[in-house]
Amino acid sequence: MNKAYLVPNPIAPCQSVSIDPDKCVGCNRCAGQCRTQTVMPNPEKGKPPIVIYPDECWFCGCCVEACGNGAIKLHYPINQRIFFKRKETGEIFRIGGPDSPPQSYFKPPVGQ
Repeated sequence: MNKAYLVPNPIAPCQSVSIDPDKCVGCNRCAGQCRTQTVMPNPEKGKPPIVIYPDECWFCGCCVEACGNGAIKLHYPINQRIFFKRKETGEIFRIGGPDSPPQSYFKPPVGQ
């Protein structure tokens, strides 16, 4: 019988999802919620899921929401990161960036 292997795509320019192996318990709930099958269950029980095709990620955040341990971080492309402008001064900030004010009216996006 033939065997199929999951092999991450090493030439992808995009890192859409990162999984912290220290926090991940290998439950694979994130893989079950992924709409594009970017995150696939690891065949080794208890190991973190495998990110197969990061370029196909929709950045929907379903995997982040499904993870109860906070092991998954979503990395938005630069053109999808959210900006806001302070009315009083006209300063422009990126939410979650190093130059953003400590308190804002906006909740940071998923995975930030």
